[in-house]
Amino acid sequence: MPHGRVLIVDDEDSTREYLSMMLEREGYEVSAVADGKKALKLDSQESFDAVITDIQMPGMGGMEILSALRECDPLLPVIIITGHASQESAIEALNLGAFYYLLKPVSNEELKQVVRNALEVRRLRDENVDLERALSAGPGEREMIGESEGIRLVFALIDRVAKTSSTVLLYGESGTGKELVARAIHARSARADKRFVSINCGALPETLLESELFGHVKGSFTGAIRDKRGLMVVAEGGTFLLDEVSETSTAIQVKLLRVLQEREVVPVGGTKPTKVNVRVIAATNADLEKAIREGRFRADLFYRLNVIPITIPPLRERRDDIPRLVNHFLGRFTSGARTVSDEAMDILTDYDWPGNVRELENIIERAVILADDTEITADSLNISIFPERMRNQARTGGSGVGVAGLTLEELERRYLLQTLEETGWKKKRAAEILGINPSTLYRKLQRYGMDTGEEE
Repeated sequence: MPHGRVLIVDDEDSTREYLSMMLEREGYEVSAVADGKKALKLDSQESFDAVITDIQMPGMGGMEILSALRECDPLLPVIIITGHASQESAIEALNLGAFYYLLKPVSNEELKQVVRNALEVRRLRDENVDLERALSAGPGEREMIGESEGIRLVFALIDRVAKTSSTVLLYGESGTGKELVARAIHARSARADKRFVSINCGALPETLLESELFGHVKGSFTGAIRDKRGLMVVAEGGTFLLDEVSETSTAIQVKLLRVLQEREVVPVGGTKPTKVNVRVIAATNADLEKAIREGRFRADLFYRLNVIPITIPPLRERRDDIPRLVNHFLGRFTSGARTVSDEAMDILTDYDWPGNVRELENIIERAVILADDTEITADSLNISIFPERMRNQARTGGSGVGVAGLTLEELERRYLLQTLEETGWKKKRAAEILGINPSTLYRKLQRYGMDTGEEE
């Protein structure tokens, strides 16, 4: 699945081709056109997550394109690239709402980072625009499913915690449903008629994360052309989820501590605090106490967050819930297969699911799409869904001792290695296949003493 859809507008064939190839290698779906009129026509027909445009082009220039695109979609990030820079054009572009202004020649890494930031900001903006609609729909189809002892304990804690305004810290591996638990707490609380806002602390660089969380004042940094409210203020009266809180810097941890202690935020570049009334829920798949010992996480923030800890069990510890989850996901994906054979269900139940519920959901979605008839069979799983490593583990019962007496850790290590080899050591792609966050994959590679270097 593409990471996002990017539109490139440039009258130079070589530039369009180069940018297209570079971004496609990063996993983006790219469309490229040579002039502004084609760009506006294509944007009216399709949906894009970001636009990259040159300024000086025959006919319609980049500034006109920027104005027209922003008029149609104010949330669309538009990145301006120019080889003829001036302070006036930069100011004009930012005043018109450009996301970023880059000078040719642009380094590959700089452009990749700007595009990543633009897509993450787009996601956050879209999410907050849709908050009211999501709240009115209630928990909906993305609900917690299960009757195992471990998940029943989680349900009981949700009901008890929801009646309070206490801070909650959710522990659980990637894909276990930490955000679903946070949303369930919010939906059952007295704050349910207010907003639920979440942010992945590991998805943004420090400066952008700080601005998104706490806001900024005009002129506080290059590109800050107007005051901006932070998401903590946007969530006033509601619930705020800090996902992957372990990924925050110590500087941001100080500001989060102030939110919890003083119930106020200070925007970037500002001096006047703003009072906030939000219920904070934090989530992590990391060992925070270890992070404290290593000096990566503040102990005082940990104690403020860890008022009510809730641990969400991994799917391998709640195998009885797998058939219920499978049937739930079958009901969600309305085309294709409707049932699962007993043998196929045994394979699904025996597998250890390192990517947890998220991985199971992805597998069922693919199975529904690829199944030849209305039933998912063991053969269809073997042929088109499970690679050989999964089938091998399923045959051994997935109980901790694997093929030829291997430990679960050794099986996981081999599983990671084979996935990385199949993807050419593209770690982001491997993480998608495994159904885990890239940060989780990096930590596992570190634990097993495998290569954790940056991708080329």
